[in-house]
Amino acid sequence: MLGSVSTLPQQPQRSPFSGHMVVCGDDALAQRLAVELRYVYGERVTLLLPPGRDPRRPELPLTQRGRAATLFGRMSAAMNRNLGNGGTGADDGSGGDTGAGVEAVRILEAAEPSDEAFEEAGVDTAAALALVYDDDERNIRAALTARRLNPRVRLVIRLYNRKLGQYLETLLDQAAAVAVPGLDPTALDTSTTVLSDADTAAPALAATALTGSSKVVQTEGLLLRAVERTPPRQGEVADPGLCTLALLSSTTHDPAGAEGSDSSGAEGPQLLPDQQSVAAATGRGTVVLEAIREAAPDGPAPRMGGRSAPLSQIFSRRLRRSVLGVAAAVLGLAVASTLTTGEPPLHAVYLTLLDLFAMGDPAIEDSAARQVIQLLSGVAGLMLLPLLVAGVLEAFGSLRTASALRRPPRGLSGHVVLLGLGKIGTRVLVRLRELNIPVVCVEDDPAARGIPVARRLQVPVVLGDVTQEGVLEAAKIQRSRALLALTSSDTTNLEATLYARSVKPDLQVALRLFDDEFATAVYRTLRTAHPQALTRSRSVSHLAAPSFAVAMMGRQILGAIPVERKVMLFAAIQVAGHPQLEGRTVEQAFRAGAWRVLALDATPPEDRHPDLTTAGPTSSDRPSGLIWDLHPGYVLRAEDRVVIAATRRGLAELLRRRSSLTHR
Repeated sequence: MLGSVSTLPQQPQRSPFSGHMVVCGDDALAQRLAVELRYVYGERVTLLLPPGRDPRRPELPLTQRGRAATLFGRMSAAMNRNLGNGGTGADDGSGGDTGAGVEAVRILEAAEPSDEAFEEAGVDTAAALALVYDDDERNIRAALTARRLNPRVRLVIRLYNRKLGQYLETLLDQAAAVAVPGLDPTALDTSTTVLSDADTAAPALAATALTGSSKVVQTEGLLLRAVERTPPRQGEVADPGLCTLALLSSTTHDPAGAEGSDSSGAEGPQLLPDQQSVAAATGRGTVVLEAIREAAPDGPAPRMGGRSAPLSQIFSRRLRRSVLGVAAAVLGLAVASTLTTGEPPLHAVYLTLLDLFAMGDPAIEDSAARQVIQLLSGVAGLMLLPLLVAGVLEAFGSLRTASALRRPPRGLSGHVVLLGLGKIGTRVLVRLRELNIPVVCVEDDPAARGIPVARRLQVPVVLGDVTQEGVLEAAKIQRSRALLALTSSDTTNLEATLYARSVKPDLQVALRLFDDEFATAVYRTLRTAHPQALTRSRSVSHLAAPSFAVAMMGRQILGAIPVERKVMLFAAIQVAGHPQLEGRTVEQAFRAGAWRVLALDATPPEDRHPDLTTAGPTSSDRPSGLIWDLHPGYVLRAEDRVVIAATRRGLAELLRRRSSLTHR
């Protein structure tokens, strides 16, 4: 039966597979990736999970193995339902082999990715290995072990630390080259790939928080911008943009409707529809491609300005006001000294400062006015001493604690409230600041990963449990433009969303949810209660899994955008070796529900740079750069490189290993 789970062997034994895919992980990403490889790419997969029950949380009855089995069962049911309804399966999540006799995902359990566990999973004969544990150190140890056991295996590693990932890629590739002297350099280029699920999902999450309709993919010097458009009114003609990328669900604008996913059937979103489908889809919103152009190089994320002058980050407002009060007192005493004694203003200020610091001679023989001013200056000097002590304490201590974390300014409005500063929240925070969007963060852990980043970017942070009353109010939720709930807990995200909507019913909300069924129920309820407010739900593992799956096939995608609960991918493809593209016109190469050619890299092959929009030195009579307004009759040649938009299954068909056909 599709989606069934094989029984766990009683004794360790070698894997019966060879040339298969092995996925090792301990969270939702591992399960999603196994689903992607098995049911989209049609690969044989072994999934290595930690032991089922967490001893720290024995009350949880569902094990890691049980969660994976449940997810595989849902995917299998969705496949059968779509095929039974006569659908084409263009993006139903299925691979090319949906017939009987297909092996299910093989699930093993091991506390650590050790030599014994890898041997049982068949890493020594595997084609690719994904290490997607949440802990970077565990992934690094496992990668070193795997490279020693199988120098030829393709490694896909999940790491949050970008710089460390670059060093690790180089190290493991060098190890493979040394262990196998005759290794093909082309294969070596894809031998090790380091990815971050946070980096992959952050642009989509940030775009969802900004407007809810703009979708931007920016990578390798290329910027693609798509936008959601509502159905045209009667008598109006919708602007198709450069092309129509997707039709939204038929229930998108129904308050009782739901965001479409892989299990939505005909009512769900349709990715890459043909012209006939677009013309027939009256009353449905669309996602259209607006622009493809070169992207400016990324600059450092700007700091938040406004009232955040440098001194305000060191000294508290109360201390600054006290210092201003003492300065005003000194000025007043100097003016009084000038008026009563006739001293020149500068000399009067000098005498006042001497008295203030107890450095002047007693005014025994001077006038009574001078004596009174001297006494008042001494009193002001006594006030100055505690201020100096307080300033030193704040300067040395507060920079590392409370005063370094800005509080939301009084007049702040139109900002995004970001809940959670873990791996995902931190990347989204940086992305929002790169777009110069004001942000207020809410985090209950003072030692969270994103706290130093927020301090560096001078972003206001509210420390506290978001489920407690008053925390969201401190983040100025009533004057914000959007709420991004990105904690790792679905229930926390939902609770914060419901409370925020009670404070501001028209608030734009995007929340992180893993389970599709739960997300559908939440979306339908929120839309019914607040039909005029924009609501979006996203799964980080669902957004990131396609990138990891493509890397397992030896390729990399440019980016991904969410279309409701589905994902559309963008990739650069060499036409050679793809009969679906080579020798065909752009119009003939288009396959509805699978892929569409968007642009052509016109730079000659010998001058191409890894950056899509950068070319080497070329003669003035040869074209170079990215051509996005391709004529439908242009014939794609083997030496061409094109940018395509594709569904998950469509890209899987283009990238599917030739050797995988022999395994089935």
